[in-house]
Amino acid sequence: MKRILIIEDDRSIQRGLNDALARQSFEVLVAGDGEQGYRLIRTEHPDLVILDLMLPKMDGFELCRKLRKEGVMTPLLMLTARVEEGDRVKGLNLGADDYVVKPFSLPELLARVRALLRRISDAPGILPPDLLKLGKVIVDFKKYEAQRSGENLHMSRKEYALLRYLAARDGEAVSRDELLNAVWGQDRFPTTRTVDNHIVLLRSKIEDDPARPKFLLTVHGIGYKLRLDAGLEAGLV
Repeated sequence: MKRILIIEDDRSIQRGLNDALARQSFEVLVAGDGEQGYRLIRTEHPDLVILDLMLPKMDGFELCRKLRKEGVMTPLLMLTARVEEGDRVKGLNLGADDYVVKPFSLPELLARVRALLRRISDAPGILPPDLLKLGKVIVDFKKYEAQRSGENLHMSRKEYALLRYLAARDGEAVSRDELLNAVWGQDRFPTTRTVDNHIVLLRSKIEDDPARPKFLLTVHGIGYKLRLDAGLEAGLV
């Protein structure tokens, strides 16, 4: 049975979500503020978190930032009453996986919950690495830190997730559609060009010569692969 944590201070929304999820045979936990929600995430390890952005004690933005900085990769589905695109983009950039704008329909929310859980189930069975070395680059996926020749290297959360997913496949060719679904979710980014753009950015950071990559390779007609045996200076640490 999948365990879902609702972090929401509105009691009526709490009850409605609790009842709807329980009817779908989910185990449901509830928190009324950000600090309580954080404690439950760290102690109860839910499979998915439904997170309101406007919370007492610790708002959803700060909670999301804190969790991702600590390496907690639990899927986060944001609830927001705000209509500004900037707030949704901010939440997604901080590490949220999807969002629903209030007022929302329960069927839509449940569909998004199932989609996020399905993405976890469809992930490759190989355990992804915590630390990766690619030539002069060292990437720590737990700390969300990367260095190149000892200098800090800025990478977005999506770049970390894309690199880690490819590393877990260890040299296998992975299609653009699979990467799009695993890292972003098909419903929000309907074009594989998103993947291509992020590959270009990653190559500019991890390759000595991005125009002639030796680690992050294109598999024509399919997608991409991460070659971990490209010389002695590549591999899982």
